[in-house]
Amino acid sequence: MNRRAAGLLATAVVAALTVGTAPAATAAPTTATAYAQTNTVTSDPFYRYDGSKPLSSYKPGDVLKKRTLDYHVIGIPTPVKAVQLLYRSTDAQGRPSANVTTVVRSHVGDGSKAVSYQSFYDSLDPEHGPSRAIAGDVSLGGMIANVEAVVMAPMLLKGYDLVIPDTEGQTAEFAAGPAYGTNTLDSIRASIRAEGSRLHGGTEFGLFGYSGGAIATNWAVALAPAYAPEVNEQLVGFAEGGVLVAPAHNLKYVDGSLAWNGVIPMAVIGVARAYDIDLEPYLSEKGREVFDELEYASIADALGRYPGMTWKELVKPGYENPNAIPAFTEAVNKVNLGQAATPTVPGFIGQGDAGRLEGTFGNPPGIGTGDGVMVAGDVRALARQYCATGNEAITYEQYNLLSHVGAMLYWTPRAMNWLDDRFDGETAPSSCGRIPAGNSLEPERPAVAD
Repeated sequence: MNRRAAGLLATAVVAALTVGTAPAATAAPTTATAYAQTNTVTSDPFYRYDGSKPLSSYKPGDVLKKRTLDYHVIGIPTPVKAVQLLYRSTDAQGRPSANVTTVVRSHVGDGSKAVSYQSFYDSLDPEHGPSRAIAGDVSLGGMIANVEAVVMAPMLLKGYDLVIPDTEGQTAEFAAGPAYGTNTLDSIRASIRAEGSRLHGGTEFGLFGYSGGAIATNWAVALAPAYAPEVNEQLVGFAEGGVLVAPAHNLKYVDGSLAWNGVIPMAVIGVARAYDIDLEPYLSEKGREVFDELEYASIADALGRYPGMTWKELVKPGYENPNAIPAFTEAVNKVNLGQAATPTVPGFIGQGDAGRLEGTFGNPPGIGTGDGVMVAGDVRALARQYCATGNEAITYEQYNLLSHVGAMLYWTPRAMNWLDDRFDGETAPSSCGRIPAGNSLEPERPAVAD
């Protein structure tokens, strides 16, 4: 991409945000009923694997389909070309799945270095994935993926090719970290195997993601040594911020908050979807109503929608402690990063701790405070755990005066500079030995229903 094209991409985002937000808010359904009526999940045949061979006959990362199109921002085509790939991956339960990623080549690069950019699109609707926004779809839930072009454009100008996976997969398994990780790693594999991508076995990759993008980034580097060792050898490092570590802690932290508590039913729906869990027997009447409203919602639908709502309101008497739901306990332990392997590549981790600025005042015993949605003590504990288990190339920064959104703005340029240094071959700095103590990341224990 030449500098003019990248500039146009960034300008298009700013212009669209200035004049296009209101119309976009009504462009897509946000309820389960509307979703079913429009059948949007199958509206584009590119996303469907319809080959004659069983999907299981392909290796993870094999390319199943390929197309080239204009990179769109809020539905507006730009001069930037994007290659989209349907590829074989693996879902949270280890079954073959198909997913989509987007490759964007830098016109000032040579294919020697690339950034896998994990979006924080955070949605239960597959139509909100970055590939859909890049292809020209317009929706409120897809707005985030459009806005992120502002972050990606400078990377292209530096010569980095971009690989942008739909991290949640084609069933939008929000918060199901292991699936995020395999989707991300197989996206890199697919980008290397795709004809004409110019990415190859010698390309160096950096991983970059904030919030929902950090879920994918951290799970990818945790799974890479065992799941995709050849990809792991090509990684120079990972940069992440606003990190979800132990979701059971987040539920307690945001319980009753003013804005972020809506993300909890979203996460429970996403994880239940990933692991085929039936929550119906445990939900109260209000719980069923909320879960129905959010079944195909994006983070834009949930934020601030249920101020003050608590977990207790969502469940039947006896399940005020979510650990009394056996399937819940089993699932949250599967998505606890503290129980996953230690990455073997350098990492830069940033975390805010002023959640009160975003209406989260919780400070539960053993959990503490965070940025409004993510728990700072969990992230410190994870960084310390990595240091203690063999990876001393970890930089941890805590932003005590910044909340989730504010920390993202501060973290982004610092993370980009850190990743630049890794591509330049500089030795990664370390915070090991200087990271304050965090929380226990031990598995949740089942409880008896009251």
